[in-house]
Formats: sequence, C-alpha cells, structure tokens
Amino acid sequence: MKFKDNLYWLLLLIPLAFIGWYIKNTIDDKPLRTLPYFGQKNSIKKGDTIFHKVKPFCFINQYNEKVTEESVKNKIYVTDFFFSTCQSICPIMSTQLERVYNQFSQNNEVMILSHTVSPEEDSVNILMQYAKLHGVKDKRWLFLTGEKKQLYDMARQAYLLNNEYGLGDENDFIHTQNFALVDKEKHLRGFYDGTDSAEVTRLISDIKLLLEAYEYDKNLH
Repeated sequence: MKFKDNLYWLLLLIPLAFIGWYIKNTIDDKPLRTLPYFGQKNSIKKGDTIFHKVKPFCFINQYNEKVTEESVKNKIYVTDFFFSTCQSICPIMSTQLERVYNQFSQNNEVMILSHTVSPEEDSVNILMQYAKLHGVKDKRWLFLTGEKKQLYDMARQAYLLNNEYGLGDENDFIHTQNFALVDKEKHLRGFYDGTDSAEVTRLISDIKLLLEAYEYDKNLH
C-alpha cells in the first residue's frame, strides 16, 4: 500500500513540476502586455502588414551637429514639439520630459527628440541654453532645429501629432502638448499628454514595457 501511495504522489507531482517549469520559462519572462501600433497599416498580402513608419529626416541639434534617422538607430525614443519662449504648455512639457530623461539615465537605448516649432527664433545657442535649463548633460535628449516646413511635416505626417492643415510657411504654427513614443523599428507605439503627470507616468511604464519586449525577443534568439 505504501508503494502505491508513493507512486500516486510521484505521478501527480511530475506534471505539476512540468507546468511550473513551463510557466517559469515561457510566461514569467514574457511582457504581460504589448503596445499597439498607430498610423495607417498597409496589407501587401494576406497575413503580412506594413505599419506606419517615421520617415527619414535631417535636423541640427544643440551641439550644432547633424541628426538623422541614423542617430536613433536601434533606439526607443520620445518626441515632442515646443518653442523656447513659450510661457504656457512648453515649460510643463519639458519639465515632464525631465522625468523621462532622469528615469532612463543609465539606459543608452532610450532617447528624447524635442523639435522647435519656431526655428527662426530658436538658434543652436538658444537650444543649448534651453537644454541646460532642463539639466541635459549628454546626447540622450536632443533639441532640434531646421527648416520649418520639414519640422512641421514631421509633426503632422511622421509623428501624427497634429492633424491641422498647414503649409509650414510663415503663417503656419503648431502648438501641441502631445508626446509620441517611437520604437526601434520607427513605428509609433503611443501618444501621451505631456502636461499630465499621470500620462507621463504611463509613458515611462510603456518605455519599460518596450525594453522588456526587446530583451525577451533577444533571449529567444
């Protein structure tokens, strides 16, 4: 009877042990949720979808250096649009971005790109002063200037942060409090109100989620 009892418990424990191993090795390490993709999706054939991607760009940063899509290769980044003399939403947005900058201070996979909407006023020197005002000490947070039309096209067409029609000329102006989250493949993965601390907390959480997903995929391969 004792042998049968031991055999019973052994047969019971073997599948339980396997279930525990499976959970530990396939579920625990996998992110609990995934972020959606934003923007127009194009299906080239059944089961194959091409998601919206941020188009190539070329701007100048506060260090008077050229910044292109290659500058953010293999990076997760947050992007926004501001101007240095703004006295309403921009100071709040930049202060909230300080939280993101400081949260990932030890992670070179995360960057911030802040674009001026007033390039005629926000020179390289002014952008450097603005960067210092917000505690920026390296190239993980870049403040960008360039041709107005290209800046405005990026806001509207690449990052989908403004849906108002405009030509990017002297009469055009963009003033949005929204941030966009871009993954390493240049897909849009989230939008956040940069004046709302709870929204920025969600942004920080979503960046961590993306980092976990990339780490999980790397371990699989």
